[in-house]
Amino acid sequence: MVDGGHKVTERTRRRPWLVLGRILLALVSTAALVATGLVWSRVDALQESVNTTDAIAAAAAGPDAPSADDGANDILVVGNDTRTDLKGRPLSARILRELRTEATDTINTDTLILLRLPRNGGKSFAISIPRDTYVKVPDYREEKINGAYGVIKARHAQRMVDGGEGDREKIERESDNAGRTALVQTVQGLTGVRVDHYVEVTLYGFYLLTEAIDGVDVCLNRSTSDPDSGANFRKGPQTVRGGDAVAFVRQRKGLPRGDLDRIVRQQTFLASAMNKVLSGGTLGDPGKLTALEGAVAKTVVMDPGLHFLDLVNQAQALASGAVEFVTIPVTGVGARNDRGQSIITVDLAAVHAYISGLATANPPPAPAQPSTVGENLGGGRLLDFGAPAPRRTALAAPNCID
Repeated sequence: MVDGGHKVTERTRRRPWLVLGRILLALVSTAALVATGLVWSRVDALQESVNTTDAIAAAAAGPDAPSADDGANDILVVGNDTRTDLKGRPLSARILRELRTEATDTINTDTLILLRLPRNGGKSFAISIPRDTYVKVPDYREEKINGAYGVIKARHAQRMVDGGEGDREKIERESDNAGRTALVQTVQGLTGVRVDHYVEVTLYGFYLLTEAIDGVDVCLNRSTSDPDSGANFRKGPQTVRGGDAVAFVRQRKGLPRGDLDRIVRQQTFLASAMNKVLSGGTLGDPGKLTALEGAVAKTVVMDPGLHFLDLVNQAQALASGAVEFVTIPVTGVGARNDRGQSIITVDLAAVHAYISGLATANPPPAPAQPSTVGENLGGGRLLDFGAPAPRRTALAAPNCID
């Protein structure tokens, strides 16, 4: 067939559609690049507004700081249950109700996860540290590790007041830094490795972050409730946000293994949350990005040497299942200290060896699990707080847990 002196072939007839397809592909690719550029530019802007702490530098300058040449880059992720904002101002009664909690002067760091990223390119690990682990707090006494931050912060603040300091914001800022430094030093003493970076999220920040991304997908093996944490969840897959999300990761009572199951919840929740944050529905939504920025600026603290782009890279690894969740080995669960507190005991040499081994070409297997929550074994036998959170890809449904 001839059209205007030119031969028209079947291939020529198809060509306009091929050209249109290429144009559409180019437009989509350009839009994706522009959107990605906007995301990164907003990350850079957020970097400038984030709250910072020099706890890492202060801990590194301490006399007992481990060598930085330990084979890995280590990031300490801290969940802080303070009932104040980052300037020490009490949260309102309305916010406390939303958080399913009450006003208190104590500060606990009930979530402690050490991200161990081997410099040799080997497998990365997210290592949970149980809140009741009984350790020596530098320049203090033995304490449950979740109290290290709070007790040193309170002591430092009192010393400033006794010394005549009247600037409340200065007291809050400097005492917080003292608490964070003590926590980093305590974790270094427990694990035997240098903490290179620090990330802290407050209880209110956790609430805001889950609201910003329209909740996190989870799945439970059974229905459960706990009046103390405000937890009331049905069996099966569901999306939790705000106060429900806070209750989900804080619940201990009503779970088969108490704090052991809470750790698995925190690990699984973190992976699912990272999956949600990195999805197109979040990064491609300007409103959600703005909400995320606001939440981070109000409630997240980092050391100045850590960039949000580094966190994004680690979030991608968490969401894809490239990071394995484990828990430190312990020797006793449900023991009591001389103050009658329920504690978890550890063998420091065993913990050091285990953590160090995770940065080698052949990481050690997870320690044996306890048969009961109250088991207290002697002889240095090691226990673990449950299997690592099941690995999953970014497109998989959430794993069901207790």
